[in-house]
Amino acid sequence: MELKKAFGKVFRWCRTKQGLSQEDFSDVSGRTYISTLERGIHSPTIERLETLAPILNIHPITLLVCTYAERDGVSAEALLQRVREEIDLMGTP
Repeated sequence: MELKKAFGKVFRWCRTKQGLSQEDFSDVSGRTYISTLERGIHSPTIERLETLAPILNIHPITLLVCTYAERDGVSAEALLQRVREEIDLMGTP
């Protein structure tokens, strides 16, 4: 699955799971922009993730982990385990 499509699917799932409408994001984005994200037409910048995620009551990394898990067809837990292992190997900055 294309990354933009995976993000759109995850974003829509998170939004509806929280019982939010596209209009609930109107303080930070227009409904048209949210719609283009959900349809996989656009992808958000890191700065935009920073404004969208709090409305969903989640961390921006949660959106990214779930997006990559969806795209790669793996569980979020498996992906997080890989990230933990990579961080352990690299250390922290």
